[in-house]
Amino acid sequence: MVKGGILKDDADWSTLGVKDGQKLMMIGTADEIVKAPEKGPVFVEDLPEEEQVIALGHSAGLYNLGNTCYMNSTLQCLHSVPELKSALLSYSDTVRGNGIDQASHNLTVATRNTFGDLDQSVRPVAPLQFLQTLRKKYPQFAQQHNNVYMQQDAEECWTQLVYTLSQTLTSDSSESAALPMKQLFGIDLVSRVHCAESGEESMETESVYSLKCHISQDVNHLHEGIKHGLKTELEKASPTLGRTAVYTRESRINELPRYLTVQFVRFFWKRESNQKAKILRKVDYPLELDVYEFCSDELKQKLQAPRQMLRDAENAKFGLKAQGKASGFKENEGSSSSAGESSSMDIDKAESSLPKKQLTGVYDLVAVLTHKGRSADSGHYVGWVKQDDGKWIEFDDDNPNIRKEEDILKLSGGGDWHMAYICLYKARMAELKS
Repeated sequence: MVKGGILKDDADWSTLGVKDGQKLMMIGTADEIVKAPEKGPVFVEDLPEEEQVIALGHSAGLYNLGNTCYMNSTLQCLHSVPELKSALLSYSDTVRGNGIDQASHNLTVATRNTFGDLDQSVRPVAPLQFLQTLRKKYPQFAQQHNNVYMQQDAEECWTQLVYTLSQTLTSDSSESAALPMKQLFGIDLVSRVHCAESGEESMETESVYSLKCHISQDVNHLHEGIKHGLKTELEKASPTLGRTAVYTRESRINELPRYLTVQFVRFFWKRESNQKAKILRKVDYPLELDVYEFCSDELKQKLQAPRQMLRDAENAKFGLKAQGKASGFKENEGSSSSAGESSSMDIDKAESSLPKKQLTGVYDLVAVLTHKGRSADSGHYVGWVKQDDGKWIEFDDDNPNIRKEEDILKLSGGGDWHMAYICLYKARMAELKS
């Protein structure tokens, strides 16, 4: 106010005759002066490296050391398995298990160190130690053409690395809390081998570390490819006929792992061109894979109770009632209380002897290794890994990129784009009530 009047925004100050030193009355509320923040803004690049890793939300990329994308993509996919990292962390540098050669030991140590580097760095990691030990253990990965290291098959790298770790990461070499590779990745198969011509029949068992998805004109989905892979024909000598005969092998899964590996058999040897050729056919794969139909009757019986528990737990999330009893044990009904108590104790004993978490035959997709190109010995391999928060990261060597879930389902093939070569699924477990 000035001279008893209120000044407006459009007042002409030249007509007011305001003099130097004259007092003006201000009308309003005196707010507290805004204080400066105690801590200024902190940029991610200014954080310590271990905090940058947490802020980034995913692990580092891997430098391509010269046609090593096959190796980088394999490492990124296997690095997504926390139980494998735990087993590696407990592996001793100095104590080598019985029957373990030095090259296998060195490769295991190099895998552990590389995984550690990926977890602690925001900048890309150069996996030189791992590459050198891999080539020493498996010289085929050191093949050269015109003094240049050649591109290799990622499935061969994956298979050889998992096999080596299955030999070294045993109860002798790591803490008892660490799960062995057999429990993490191993699949037990039981097979009926039958010769229609002679009527011979036998049962065989074997342990493998992946299921094969065979691709033909009839295969449009992963389920169909796995079914084809579990029924094959082979030629071998028939004792009854005294000559070679055709046998049919029909396999069923008798034991499941925590992590199920499925390989798309996309490459085959083309005799006329004397090289590996690639099947480009589109084969869809699910985010959720149920392998119950591929299991043996014995395993199906074991899976029934955990599967019911899983269904009840998922129904409860949506407010639905449980459909049935999921104890997996038969209760003996008796008229006397002692019989009832005895039956109850037997069930409690049986339940206490079971692991708290049980396999259900249902798996969720957590990693995909893809190949882009027309030949196994050329082109480009990339690893696509699901993070704990549900987002996906495309690990293209040293360049990780965030991807959406719908991007992952576009990797099913049918053209020259990245197509799934190996899928890694994580078991959905059912938890027993204590």
